[in-house]
Amino acid sequence: MYNSNFAHNHHATQLRARHASVMRRGLFKEDRFSLNASPSSEIVTWIEKNVQDAGSVISTQSHGDSSWSSTMLYNTSSGMSFFVKSSGSVDMTMFKGEALGLLALADADAVRVPKVYHYGDLKESRGTFIVMEALKLGGQLNPKQLGHALARMHSAAPKDSHAAQGKFGFPVDNTIGGIPQPNAWMDDWVDFFRDQRLGHQLRLTGDITLQRYGDRLLPHLDHFFEGAQPIRPCILHGDLWSGNMAACIDTGEAVTYDPACYYGHHEAEWGMSWCAGFNETFWQSYREVIPNSDGWEDRRKLYTLYHILNHYNLFGRGYFDQAEGLLKTLVDRHTWRHK
Repeated sequence: MYNSNFAHNHHATQLRARHASVMRRGLFKEDRFSLNASPSSEIVTWIEKNVQDAGSVISTQSHGDSSWSSTMLYNTSSGMSFFVKSSGSVDMTMFKGEALGLLALADADAVRVPKVYHYGDLKESRGTFIVMEALKLGGQLNPKQLGHALARMHSAAPKDSHAAQGKFGFPVDNTIGGIPQPNAWMDDWVDFFRDQRLGHQLRLTGDITLQRYGDRLLPHLDHFFEGAQPIRPCILHGDLWSGNMAACIDTGEAVTYDPACYYGHHEAEWGMSWCAGFNETFWQSYREVIPNSDGWEDRRKLYTLYHILNHYNLFGRGYFDQAEGLLKTLVDRHTWRHK
């Protein structure tokens, strides 16, 4: 496992764990449910009218709240269950982005994701909702299986027409945590990562120190890709950490959820690996399919920086030192490489 002081330190891991319940809710784990929660009549009606053979909704189970949504399990008379997120405080951007992301991951046919049934507006309560397949998750992920599955996902030919033509981005803007993530299509990966990833997050910080380091780093990003293999867009989960993946109890296969998807460089997937728990078996399995290319360790710091800046924008100055340290390291690395 990567153990850079900037990309994997105890303080950052503690902060991530502390805020995990705010950022992401672990999905479908039965021991966290409370019974007899109040369902939405609109959601009940939608399930009963639109899902073939679902039957009638006979019970619901609350799965708690995050800072922007509530989650609930809807059980039906046919034995089918549906996992539903709803919110009165977010517009359709978040749930549409999640739905299209899960569909894009499903198209890669490599890692299992929850099936999306519907996303839309709640007219009566003036909110939004998304209906998904309810999966029973638990137990340990198989690292070898997971490594192979993610390598297949990153090797899959994109079905999106823009990505198939070599463009980087996604059909819609989405969110990562609660932070907007722009995804306008661009022809060049380095330009995309500069403008819509690092540059975007740096602007959101409003911090002059971080932005001054960014001004020194961003014009020279192309130097970090001089040893990379040709970069072709592939689907990325976009927020792949331990809270967003689990094993399916019924099949043992890996399941991922709560994505922040886009089509990008496969290495960018590992920007959250400091909080994913990937072991050597995982990396060996992945590298059997997709080997490292020159300059990987420096680019990994770039991709980690995006997520550290996102954490800064989500949670505040507890991530300042790590963000500043990564920026300084990358600026110094560029200077050293090009003396």
